[in-house]
Amino acid sequence: MVSVSAPSEINKIFRYSKPWKKSDFYKALLMKPDGKPIPGIFATQDEGIHNQLKRPIAGIYSMTTLLSFEPFVDTTMRVLCNELQSRFASTGKPCDLGLWLQMFAFDVIGDLTFSKRLGFLESGTDVNGVMKDLWDMFRQTSLVTQMPWTDNLWTNNPIRRYFRGRTISPGASFAMACVQERREEIKTGKMNVNLETRDFMSRFLEIEAQDEKLPPYALAAWASSNLTAGSDTTGILLRSVFHNLLTNPVSLSRLLDELNTAADSLGPMANWKSARDLPYLDAVIKEAGRLHPSFGLPFERVVPAGGATICGKFLPAGTVVGMSAWAVHHDKDMFGEDCDKWRPERWLDVDGEKRRSMENALLTVSRFIKFLF
Repeated sequence: MVSVSAPSEINKIFRYSKPWKKSDFYKALLMKPDGKPIPGIFATQDEGIHNQLKRPIAGIYSMTTLLSFEPFVDTTMRVLCNELQSRFASTGKPCDLGLWLQMFAFDVIGDLTFSKRLGFLESGTDVNGVMKDLWDMFRQTSLVTQMPWTDNLWTNNPIRRYFRGRTISPGASFAMACVQERREEIKTGKMNVNLETRDFMSRFLEIEAQDEKLPPYALAAWASSNLTAGSDTTGILLRSVFHNLLTNPVSLSRLLDELNTAADSLGPMANWKSARDLPYLDAVIKEAGRLHPSFGLPFERVVPAGGATICGKFLPAGTVVGMSAWAVHHDKDMFGEDCDKWRPERWLDVDGEKRRSMENALLTVSRFIKFLF
């Protein structure tokens, strides 16, 4: 396996047109309720299945549609603010902000997908051990992605499955339970899916009803992908933003000045269109994603027939290649000699062409979603 860190090779390895085949890295990430893998939009290696699952829902993830989901985010944000106020600001008790940001991310994804929060914020706890379970799963499967032959010996070992009850993760279980609950609501006339503001599940159901060729597991695959892929990654980025601001008071002060100046136009719940016009906020988010990307693994691909030249070296067909965001984001030629340090100003002190090059070199959440989904 060849690890590549040069930003110039991103669009070759993770190309949109005629994408390179995914390696066995992804087998470890498939759901296996009873030891048998269920194809998912992210982890399947079969391009036919991937396209079958991806094509019908691609439009839902367009920026235009995503902006229609802002009311769901605002609702959960108000819950977060109220809980932080009543539990900590009013009482003076210490707050584990990292934990609360992660719980917020999970509840946001639940609200966006099912119009139903998982209940992390209201309870102030890890409901049903979802976060712990996902962490335990990724801690094990991250190793298996690098040694795929260990899957049946370790994570998918039938003896281990027996002792853990052959269950899938609580996150996937919650998603599947919500799918079944929504089906029952529609069947009994308690839910109208043709509402003006529709969550992801309503849109998934509409697509399923219109396409008879979809596999029976499509709805569960879409819903569980939202929950498992969107929650932790969002939580990690939020934690990185707040950690770096709280440990760099000069940056925090500059951001607060920008926010205070724009307060009247932003309102109590700033929407995306207003917030995107704040240059320092944008730089802070980019720098947080650069220094602490949500994905640390290389997301491998296989060099196609005929081979390929990577960084000036020819690699024969069948060679496994991958890129780690952590390595790419520390490229000194792209991000400067001080790339190991927190400096949001690097995104502002350059011309437009250089900034676009830096943005294209970021392997953050949204970028990987485009490549891999």
